Parts: sequence; structure tokens; C-alpha cells
Amino acid sequence: MPILEASDVCKSFGTGKGHNEVLANVDLKVEEGEFVAIVGFSGSGKSTLISLLAGLSVPDSGALLFKNREVTGPEPERGVVFQSYALMPWLTVQGNVALAVNSVHKAKPKRERRELVSRYIEMVGLAHAVDRKPAELSGGMRQRVSVARALAMQPEVLLLDEPLSALDALTRSKLQDEFAEICEREKKTIVLITNDVDEAILLADRIIPLTPGPGATLGKSFKVDIPRPRDRGELNSNPEFVRIRAEVTEYLIDLGTSRSGEGARLIDLPNVVPITQKPQPDKLPAAYAQKARSTVEKGYVEFFEVSKVYPTPKGPLTVVDGFDMKMKKGEFVSIIGHSGCGKSTVLSMVAGLNPITSGGIILDNREVSGAGPDRAVVFQAPSLMPWLTARENVALGVDKVYPKASPGERKDIVEYYLARVGLGDAMHRFAADLSNGMKQRVGIARAFALSPKLLLLDEPFGMLDSLTRWELQEVLMDVWKRTKVTAICVTHDVDEAILLADRVVMMSNGPNARIGNIMEVDLPRPRTRKQLLAHPDYYAYREELLDFLEAYEGGANPDEDQLCSIKERRLARIARQKVVRTEAAE
Repeated sequence: MPILEASDVCKSFGTGKGHNEVLANVDLKVEEGEFVAIVGFSGSGKSTLISLLAGLSVPDSGALLFKNREVTGPEPERGVVFQSYALMPWLTVQGNVALAVNSVHKAKPKRERRELVSRYIEMVGLAHAVDRKPAELSGGMRQRVSVARALAMQPEVLLLDEPLSALDALTRSKLQDEFAEICEREKKTIVLITNDVDEAILLADRIIPLTPGPGATLGKSFKVDIPRPRDRGELNSNPEFVRIRAEVTEYLIDLGTSRSGEGARLIDLPNVVPITQKPQPDKLPAAYAQKARSTVEKGYVEFFEVSKVYPTPKGPLTVVDGFDMKMKKGEFVSIIGHSGCGKSTVLSMVAGLNPITSGGIILDNREVSGAGPDRAVVFQAPSLMPWLTARENVALGVDKVYPKASPGERKDIVEYYLARVGLGDAMHRFAADLSNGMKQRVGIARAFALSPKLLLLDEPFGMLDSLTRWELQEVLMDVWKRTKVTAICVTHDVDEAILLADRVVMMSNGPNARIGNIMEVDLPRPRTRKQLLAHPDYYAYREELLDFLEAYEGGANPDEDQLCSIKERRLARIARQKVVRTEAAE
């Protein structure tokens, strides 16, 4: 008999024109001791489902059962960890956990309650911080407190509502590993809501996608038949991991495709020339002219020993130390590395938004000495004018960059790119009324519409859930393949780096960060996520990036031999796969 069951559950909000059917005919059975991960798109009703299971919300119809009893409200037998930490700011770590323990376990002696509090604080690695208040903790530490509090209540079922999605990628992966260990020790029945397929595979026994709303329901169930404990590094070479990851990802991509449609008119772009293509005087930095006089024609973008130093009370701090790279016209480069490695600093210098301390940057044979319309930047936050429509936000730049074009030609440019990013039917909506994903689509359309010589992307999808990120990566690739604009993308996402780039630049740890390794991505274009997942060499590239990031984890500085060994493993894996493919063809 299932410990937790939903049968034909429906949930709506609002009435009349504002009526919104969030969930429809949801059926779910969770066995005792089972770990189920539910993955879905933003706005699909994942949090509404967890709220129903927790008894914090009541279904419109259908039945919710816990141990064959109807769920009528919240109970300590079903513990919940939310995305937001919900800690009492005036209480310490110990006080926050003790508050829950004392409320739920009133009948237990004080000594037992104290032991419960200490046991779970220690389990989540916060024994050294018991007397700190939430304001003194990092985001990862605060979420550890939430997990300790939920576990200390000793629930029979643990409900997790995207508990790690607000954290940076490195902290998130660390907590995923820690959580996997805790789950093994505690042997709880767990339902996890997540938008991260890798997280679901690492932790769960079964993965169930939630279809897009309105009227979202649970789709096909995928069994994760991988022995525990699961090692993140080893999973990348596990055939079952590769198979289940491809199946779940493709299923979600197909769901996303089915819910979207362009619905926009296609426009032939007029032959207009942006302002940046007027003849401009050339001026090279003296250091560059001396070192690279013979190769200046070959490099469309050139970084020559670029460094950035900030003054601090303790003396100069060198963030980037000798960034040296050349790019061909039309090349797409991704920059990846741990937090603090200077990725965004490099991007801000080439954008002209941050002065270079030493060295030089050349774009199309001209020195970069400040911001200009020849470089378009898409930031993590889209920076739109909220009182303007999507169309007006894009037109704001187009009107400046194409001074000689007619109003009709400029209109066509604006509407062409908004159509390309899937906003043909939403271009007259105000920016303030758009979702985060739609705002970022406007940012992408605006950048491409300026016809830049260099497109700069600073973690453009970092604020979005992973499923929305997939959609916008596909949008970006679709628009890029038409323009072939030279581009640099800063990212912390390994899969995003490979999908987008011709080369991936891996940064060493800061301070004094440099280029640690450059990986050529020899995968066919045009690329889609589905095509990459099916390519036999994809996981070899992924392994090299993961190994590189692991080598630099925790501030480590691997030697040259270790970095060469990582690269050689990728080359050897691809070579083995080529032999297998050749033998299979014969």
C-alpha cells in the first residue's frame, strides 16, 4: 500500500476571466522508503502540488491520502523544506532547529530533544555554527539549517520544494552530494520538486515529469536503476546515467516544444548598415603592435596579456592576470570557471564597462577603450525599461544604431528579432508584465538587432530554471546560426558551455586568475540539445569540463601534468568511441 497517494487531483485559482486551472487529474503513488523526483517547467504547478501533498492547500476535487487517511491539513509526519529558507532571523542555528523540535516532540524529555537538535545540526555540517544567526550564514548554510530542522522533526515523509534552486552551481552540487548521503542514512520517503534533471538522477529512485500548464498533470514515469551510493564524477561514464538523462531530457524538450509556437510573421530584413560600420581610425596599443604586428589581420578579437587589478586596504588585488587569447570572426567562445575566477571581469573589460589595468583588447583591428554600439551585452538580469513594451525596448537601441534607415526598415528589424525569439505575439506587452524568461528573450532580441561586431553574454540564463534555460539556449542558437556574430558567453553551466561554443575557455581560480585550459569543441553545427545528447562524443567533452572544475575545486591549483591528463582522457575516450563506430560500420 502506498504511503502517499494522489488520485485525480485538480486545483484551480481565481474565478471568471481570472480562472487559472493549475493542476488537472494528477495521479501519484509513492511507496514507503521511495525517493520520487518531480521535474517540470516554471509555472507548471510544481509548488502547488507540494503544497497539496503537505496539506497546506486543499484540492478542488480528487483525493489525497497519507497512509490511507485523507490529508486534511499539515502534520509533522510530513516535513517540508521550501526554496526560501523561512528561518527566524532573531534565533541562532540551534534555536531555529530547536523551535521545530520542541513544537513537534513536546512529550520527549529535554535531554532527548537536545540530542535530536545536535544530531541533525551535526549531520548537515553546521556543528561549528550553532550559535550563528541566519544573517551570518551563506545561502547554502541557511538551506542546511532548513534541512536539519525538517529532519529533526523526524517526519515519515519529507517533501522538498526546489530546496537548492536558489543557490549557485557549486554550492548546489555540494549540497546535492551531502543530501544524497543524508538520504541514505535516514532512509526517508521523499518527494523532491526540482527543475534539474541531473539532480533528480543523482538522488531519486523514480523521475516523473509534470506537463506544462495550464491544467498540468504528471507524465511518463522513469525508473532510475543506478546503484547507490552514486558518485557525481563517475555518473558521467555510466551508460545507464547517459541513457536515462537522454530519455528524460528529450521527453521534457518535446513537452516544451508542444506548448510553444512562434505565431509570428516572418520578415525579410532590409539591407541597412549600422552606425558601427562607418570607417573609423585604427589605433593599436603600443605593446600589442610590438608583439603581434604580423598577426593583426588574423585575429578578429585579440586579448593581449589583459590584467585587472583593484586597490584594497591590504594592497593591490590582481583578479585577472594575463588573459591571452585570439578569436576568429564568427567564432563562439564560452568562458567557465568557479566563482571569483574573473569570468565576468574579462567580459566587462571587453565590453568597455571596466577599464583594463594592463595589456590590450583589439576588436576588428581597433583598440577597445570604452563602451560602444559595436559590442552588445546580454546580462543575467535583462535590464529593460519596465514602462516600455517589448517592442519599444528593442526599438530604443535600433533607432540609434541605424540612423540612416527609414522608420519602416527599423520597424522590420525590431519585429524580425522579436519574432525570432518567439515574442511575435507579445511584443506590445509592457516589460513589467513579462515573465523572467520572456524578459530575457527581449534582451536577446535587442542584442542581435543592434548588428554588433561582438556579442557578449554574461550568464544570460543564470536567473532562470534549467528547463526555461534549455528553451532560451535553443532560441539563442537559432538566432546565432543566422547571424554568425562573434560571441563570448560567460557561464557556470557545463552543458551550456558545450552547446554554444566552438571553444571553451576554462579559468583557473582567482585571485591572479588565468586561462587554465582551452577545449576545442569538435561537434557538428547547427546544434540542439537533443542532437548533443545523441552524439557519442558529447559526454567525453562533458567529462573534461567536470574534471577540470573538480581539479580547481576549493581553491586548489592543479599542476600542468594534472591538466594534461584531463585533456588526454577526453582524447582517449573519443578515440575509443571512433574505433567502436568504425567496427560497427564494418
